[in-house]
Amino acid sequence: MSQPVNCRYFYGDYHRGNERETCRLLEESPRNERPWKRKLCNRCPVPIFLLTSNCRSLVLEAEVKKRFLSERVEVTFSICSKHLIELEDPQFCPRCAEETEE
Repeated sequence: MSQPVNCRYFYGDYHRGNERETCRLLEESPRNERPWKRKLCNRCPVPIFLLTSNCRSLVLEAEVKKRFLSERVEVTFSICSKHLIELEDPQFCPRCAEETEE
């Protein structure tokens, strides 16, 4: 049985026998060429970034990358939509950090 997914990008529709699950982050990513599979959520870094980031206006882009024998979700682009700056580390926005220090 799959682990539960606590991610704002995961969507599951189970109404009246539907068994549709998708990752809205990967659906919207223009560079993603590999299909999404439910097991990718088990090792995805995105929920951790969303929980630990000091930026509450975090916008991400990700894609599925093949690594040796397995596939993984990798974040390829992140910005703070409040300050409109690209972030090197999705877990830290310098401008949001300045605001919280004041």
